[in-house]
Amino acid sequence: MKLGILDQSHIGEGRTAADALAETTRLAQHAEQLGYSRFWMSEHHASAALAHSSPEIMIAHVAAATSRIRVGSGGVMLPHYSTYKVAENFRLLEALHPGRIDLGLGRAPGGMPLATRALQEDKHVDIRKYPEQVADLRGYLVEGLPASHPFAKLEISPAIDTAPEIWLLGSSDESARIAALQGTGYAFAQFFGTPGGMEAIRYYREHFRPSAACGLPRTMAAVLAICADTEEEANLLAMSTDLFFLRLESGLPLNDLPSVKTAVDYPYTEYDMLRIKHARQRRIVGTPAQVKEQLEALAADYSADELLIVSPIHEMEARLKSYRLIAEAFGLHASVPGGDK
Repeated sequence: MKLGILDQSHIGEGRTAADALAETTRLAQHAEQLGYSRFWMSEHHASAALAHSSPEIMIAHVAAATSRIRVGSGGVMLPHYSTYKVAENFRLLEALHPGRIDLGLGRAPGGMPLATRALQEDKHVDIRKYPEQVADLRGYLVEGLPASHPFAKLEISPAIDTAPEIWLLGSSDESARIAALQGTGYAFAQFFGTPGGMEAIRYYREHFRPSAACGLPRTMAAVLAICADTEEEANLLAMSTDLFFLRLESGLPLNDLPSVKTAVDYPYTEYDMLRIKHARQRRIVGTPAQVKEQLEALAADYSADELLIVSPIHEMEARLKSYRLIAEAFGLHASVPGGDK
């Protein structure tokens, strides 16, 4: 089973967005050295706590700072944008880093309504056209557009012989249906806590239609996992994540990823603790042996070919160590190439 990383560039309490972006680059280099197969970065807008607003720019930066690991978006929120422009961006990234670029696509807004309105200013957006946008991207990047398409004669530059891998990201069965019909890879955001992931992946596999972009079904699950030498230490590190998502779900201001000290000192109510206990059920926290066992079980339950590990840990050194311990538990090797086409 291959392991990758999904990075959201959390801005740690006491640090800046520039610090977070530098940490993202360092983590990608660390991941490559450890043998992780791919490194994806998310898209979030108008967020004081997250630094990734343009995954395309971060892909260019991170791919240039590494040499083997696949680098991609987790994901580009396609309804905001011109499909043609997204195709151009990723064709150029693929030309710069052949065989290493992933185009993960989502249809969520990636921010609050005000940011969505600004992104879509003077543009009519119909979310029902998302499948059509995905089909157009496949046409632009891999298969060519149908002769009846209004842009069939349009050239996508630069002209190259390879193409990015196309994945649909989702937390519902609707994205699985689209991915199966379109013949793309499918990644389920298990860490969101949305139920139905196993059923969505099962549907995808059973109804997959091969395409020039993807000949066989490919599945991933994105999982929040935190690993340390002891269970006690891992649970302590995870408190930053507990408080971050508690604030998010409560509609409280999100200015950063809180430190462990802030999380420990927070005045939790009894109801807060019940919510945290419930949320922990979908997260994997523990020693290397515990984390490996639970990740393997989750991958089996979800029929996932690969897992993307999300590890929001405030202290950077502890975060790097968490990924190292997981890599060692699974016997990853730095010689693993960038991934399969």
